[in-house]
Amino acid sequence: AHRPHNHRPFTVLHATRYRLVTMAPQLRCRKFMRNSLLSRRQMVVDVIHPGKKVATHEEIRNELANRHGVSDSKLVFLFNFKTAFGGGKTTGFAFIYDNLEEAKKFEPNHRLKRIGEERASKRINRKMRKTSKGKKLRTWGTGRRAMLHKQKKAARDE
Repeated sequence: AHRPHNHRPFTVLHATRYRLVTMAPQLRCRKFMRNSLLSRRQMVVDVIHPGKKVATHEEIRNELANRHGVSDSKLVFLFNFKTAFGGGKTTGFAFIYDNLEEAKKFEPNHRLKRIGEERASKRINRKMRKTSKGKKLRTWGTGRRAMLHKQKKAARDE
């Protein structure tokens, strides 16, 4: 029997490729390290997802929390995830803190914001900073010292 030129028989290689496409995304942790000074475990996470889109951060966070025996998934911080060219594999970093206080102490504010645990900001808004700077520049001598003293006292009382 004559076969067309572009037809190839279904081989084991095709079967494994098909199986990979139907699988759920896999997580692999490498370069695992226990950082006791910062009270955390840190690792590089590879997400293998051939033929599929990347799992969400929430899914990855929950999976890592289950794997490492963490009760609260808020203690898992993911960042810097980049997908390899052509897809199929995404790599990023993960930190798993021992408790939330340590995480709040060491994590930057933008990562805390992602899990809903933002630090309270001590920053004065722009308009107020500019008006106080203008006042400071306009006053001179002993009046300036008195004005600075009043500002410090007002800040302490708040």
